[in-house]
Amino acid sequence: MRDIQLFHTDRGNEFKNQLIEELLETFDIGCFLSEKGRPYDNAVAEATYKVLKTEFIYGETFEKLKELELALFNYVHWYNNIRFHGTIDYLTPAAYRRKHLNEMV
Repeated sequence: MRDIQLFHTDRGNEFKNQLIEELLETFDIGCFLSEKGRPYDNAVAEATYKVLKTEFIYGETFEKLKELELALFNYVHWYNNIRFHGTIDYLTPAAYRRKHLNEMV
């Protein structure tokens, strides 16, 4: 089963090359580029990448893909259910979502 269906990126030069296009085409992955002149289109993704790099990837080495998959699964669980986020009233994302879903009902 193929999990990746869409590749989203800004219009950075590192993603404007033949190799990336061939890779996406080979695996039948769609490509979505941020709109020209809209720098905030990609702000959430960029912030997420920064957190992933500093909290998860930096200093890690994975010998096998399965090790990376398990570590990433554990990190995402921790990030969403245990780690407090100052930008959402020092709640976890899961708690914040539950709180706001309850307010909507």
